[in-house]
Amino acid sequence: MDLVFALAINGLVWGLIIALIALGLSIIFGLLDVINVAHGDFFMVGTVVGLIVAERTGSFWLALAIVPLIGFLLGLVVERFVIRPSARLASLTIVTTFGLSMILQEGVRATFGAQPRRMAAPVQGTVPLFGVDYEIYRLVAALFSVACLLLFFVFLNRTKLGTWIRAVRHDHETATALGIPVVRVCAFTFALGTALALVGGAIAAPITTVEFRTGVDILPFCFMAVVIGGLGNLQGTIAAAVLLSVMEGLVTSVADPTMARVASLAVMCAVLLVRPHGLFAGATR
Repeated sequence: MDLVFALAINGLVWGLIIALIALGLSIIFGLLDVINVAHGDFFMVGTVVGLIVAERTGSFWLALAIVPLIGFLLGLVVERFVIRPSARLASLTIVTTFGLSMILQEGVRATFGAQPRRMAAPVQGTVPLFGVDYEIYRLVAALFSVACLLLFFVFLNRTKLGTWIRAVRHDHETATALGIPVVRVCAFTFALGTALALVGGAIAAPITTVEFRTGVDILPFCFMAVVIGGLGNLQGTIAAAVLLSVMEGLVTSVADPTMARVASLAVMCAVLLVRPHGLFAGATR
């Protein structure tokens, strides 16, 4: 039973980090209708940049502050030179972001190396939790993710720029008629989504391995969360990411991780059959 609790808590912690990454994917899709195949690789870049900055400066927390800024700038560049020229055709964005994914993976392999590396947790030690000695850093990562999610929704609902983003998501043409700078809002939103993926990578770096293919496994999970939560439904995406991750943690207590992922795919198929627009479609938006 202790093992089940430990895996369920692991699933909850990982689900909150995944929710941060999937939120970026969801807001990009909701605003730009871009299926960003490179989003998992942005997460990977976050783990790599986080490790490099932490090693160079000796401070993980400084790396955690710098990585989202790098992610935001990277997002602006990618939006301007990769996404914007192909944004008129959704299928073309799949091709362009797939090419970007390959460039990011091979670029990191060429500069960082192909050997997987580990980052030491900045907070050492364990605490007793449901009869299990649980790593303190994982709890810190979960709390940090929750704080980022709350800040995101405060920004989205309480600021002028957040209002513009919601207006553009609702109707591009009406937003343009109201004088909202739609092009700049789209660029900012893509950069924000990219920054969320990179900061997710930085906070996850001490938990996962750091290598050029780290994002390959993350991307399908994020897509499942977005689909189950309802395309473009931000709150639904977060709920789906946490639910899926906890479920995979519980399934892993009685089966291997591959079967846990198969179970998630089965849940997604069942949800699509019963509610084609997602489990939380229509609940919030």
